[in-house]
Amino acid sequence: MILYILLILMIIGAIAAVQMKDLLSSIVTVGAVGLALSLAFLVLKAPDLAITQLVVEILCLIILIRATLKKDLPFSTTGRRFFNTLVAVVFVIVFLALGYFSLKDLPVFGHPIMEVGAFYVEQGLIETGATNLVASVILDFRAYDTLGEATILFTAVIGVMAIMRRIGRKKVGEEIKESDEWE
Repeated sequence: MILYILLILMIIGAIAAVQMKDLLSSIVTVGAVGLALSLAFLVLKAPDLAITQLVVEILCLIILIRATLKKDLPFSTTGRRFFNTLVAVVFVIVFLALGYFSLKDLPVFGHPIMEVGAFYVEQGLIETGATNLVASVILDFRAYDTLGEATILFTAVIGVMAIMRRIGRKKVGEEIKESDEWE
C-alpha cells in the first residue's frame, strides 16, 4: 500500500515539475520525486539503493540549484509567507509519516527476512574463505553491485566538482571579484 502511495506521489511530482513555470520550484519538485524514489527503495528492502539514490539526488540538486540561481531569476517572497510555511509543514509531515511507515516494517535486528541473507551467514566462510563476512559479501557475492554503486557515486562527485570548480587560475597580485569567483 505504501509503495503505491509513493508511486502516485512520484507521478504527481513529475507532472508538476514539468508544468511549473518557475525553474527553482521545478527543481525542488524533482528533488521530492527523488526522495520518494529513495523511500520506495527502502520499502522494497533495498537500503543500499536507497542510500545511493539519496546521495546522487542531493548532489544533483546542488548542481541544478547552483545553475538556476546563477541566472538571476526574479524571486519574490512577499505575500507568500503563509503559503511557503504551509508547504514546508506539509512536506515535513509527509516525509516523517512515510519514514515512520517505512522504518516500522524493518525486521528485528539479527533476524534476516530473506533467504539470501541466511545463505550469506551460513555459507560465507565456506564459499569465499574470507573470515570477514561483510567483506566477502561485498567483494565476492555482490561485487558487480558494489562496483556499480561506487561508479555512480564517483560520477556524481565528479559532476559536482566540474560544476563548482573555478575557471582559470589567479595571477600573482590579481584579486578575484565575488561575481567571478564561481563560474
